[in-house]
Amino acid sequence: MLNVALPKGRLGEKVYKMLERAGYSCKDVLSDSRKLIFTDEQNGVSYFWVKPSDVAIYVERGVADIGVAGKDILAESGADIYELLDLGIGKCKMAVASVNGYREDISRPLRVATKFPRIAAAYYGGKNREIDIIKLYGSIELAPILGLSDVIVDIVETGTTLKENNMSVIADIFPISARLIANKACYKFKGEEIDAAVERLKKELPV
Repeated sequence: MLNVALPKGRLGEKVYKMLERAGYSCKDVLSDSRKLIFTDEQNGVSYFWVKPSDVAIYVERGVADIGVAGKDILAESGADIYELLDLGIGKCKMAVASVNGYREDISRPLRVATKFPRIAAAYYGGKNREIDIIKLYGSIELAPILGLSDVIVDIVETGTTLKENNMSVIADIFPISARLIANKACYKFKGEEIDAAVERLKKELPV
């Protein structure tokens, strides 16, 4: 039995459909039910829905054998897991952005507003740039517009929100997509089943 943590929302639904096509179907997973756990003995799989930012925790702690999480969540959480496969969906990027025409003042620490302090610290640490991290939880774009920060480190998908607020990307940090991950201990005991799932999923990847 493979225990799979799926992220709630559209991404999780896309992932489930990939798994379903790969032979891991489970009745009522996509129903309107408030049920969170679904098991199919015949196909040897058990799914449960969790908040996207919690998937890596469930996998790291061994409650789930495998799961699917965005590269942004994995990088920010620092979870000790195996990253097995890039599923090629949920594509966007982590980037640095600011108001158009912004010029950096290198004589002082850079004020960085972000939901991703670990990622921001690692990125600027690699550049030996001293920063002042301002942790925010929403509307990150407001920070440089209102003078709270110099730049933001955030997920950029289409860039539309930035354009509408007279902002633009200064630098790309890394590409983001959904990744299949596995618990390290579970992989030792269920390696064959997990590897089989990976091989099946490879055939379902978007071209």
